[in-house]
Amino acid sequence: MLCQTIKEGTECVFMTKKGCDFNGGSCHPIIDKCEGCSKCVEYPAGKYCAIYPDPAGKWAIGGCPSATHIERTAEETSQKINPLKASKRGSRR
Repeated sequence: MLCQTIKEGTECVFMTKKGCDFNGGSCHPIIDKCEGCSKCVEYPAGKYCAIYPDPAGKWAIGGCPSATHIERTAEETSQKINPLKASKRGSRR
């Protein structure tokens, strides 16, 4: 259904015939960690996330998975090699 509270005219999964079913009856505004993300949309009531109704909840669990303003780098993990086992493997060749 289309949102009738804050994001007027936008598709919302929490909107019912009785109103917004989300926690508190409406979406929560973005927090300062969300500034600069392309998913933030300006509405007359303020800035809100286009994807998540509670952006602070996403940042509380370690970071927003769809934040576009943060670069993620893949960390290379190097395993520790047991020198005794490595020498045995080398001697087999």
